[in-house]
Amino acid sequence: MSDAAQPTAAEVRAAAEAVKTALDRHLAAVERRSGEDDPAVYEAFNELAAAAETYDELLYDGYDEVTPFEIPGAEDSLPPYQGPAEPTALSVLIRRDYAVVEPQRLLAQAARVEAAEGDDGDADADRQGGTLPGAIGLLFGEFEPDEIASRHKEFGLEEGDSTLWVTALDEPAEAGEWLESPFEQADPQRVVCRFDVSAVFDEEADSDLDDLDDDADDLDDLDDADRADAVLDAEIDDGDLDYDLDETGSLNGVDDVVDEVDDPDAPDDGDDADDADDTDGGDGGDGGDDVDGMEDVEVFERRKRDASA
Repeated sequence: MSDAAQPTAAEVRAAAEAVKTALDRHLAAVERRSGEDDPAVYEAFNELAAAAETYDELLYDGYDEVTPFEIPGAEDSLPPYQGPAEPTALSVLIRRDYAVVEPQRLLAQAARVEAAEGDDGDADADRQGGTLPGAIGLLFGEFEPDEIASRHKEFGLEEGDSTLWVTALDEPAEAGEWLESPFEQADPQRVVCRFDVSAVFDEEADSDLDDLDDDADDLDDLDDADRADAVLDAEIDDGDLDYDLDETGSLNGVDDVVDEVDDPDAPDDGDDADDADDTDGGDGGDGGDDVDGMEDVEVFERRKRDASA
């Protein structure tokens, strides 16, 4: 339970009532919405999300319990597009975050730039790159942002989150019109598309890979016949096994393949070698040795591909 001041039972109850009220308002907005991008539905959604988040926090602080709901944050979504149907101009807004993890490397790079520009470096105090703010200004003035992004480690930087918004304009801005406040007029309702990069996405991908590794370990624990059966079951469950039914309603080619995997000691009739040679693109000159030397699961996979060809 949190060390912060504990909410009273009345505060938790009031937060729960606020969620109920927000639910009713959201449903009412959905029932009378005028289209897919009705602003009233979007507003009611945000109110419901805020109420649910408040309740979740108070419930946890007061009772060490959580709700089963995952509320997407405002940064995870954008309001409905309200810009021109056919934009004649675009504005691209980019934010990239970096952590300065090696200040000395950054200062050294700035010193190299100054040396290349002919700075005699007699007085370190007069050097623009002698301080971190000066070095950062020097480097970002010398290199394009995309080059710094691709070489950030050379400058002692570590990448954080980044996002790119492409927004629609009614007409191109006049020269110098928005330079004093370049990001003040960033209207989320005019975002045509956006692209986000974050370590959060990498963690999700790593989690998926861990699941795949676990599945592979499970297969390794099986013997050859059971492993082949597990592969077949997985293919059928995923809908990836594409065989035609014969007149008897059996899967063409599957029975023979499974029988051979279940009995790896069965005599080789020579067909396997032909299939292996055809698949490998060879001329069949090496007989059945390719198949005899393969693992049973590999035989199964090779025969499965041949049957579906």
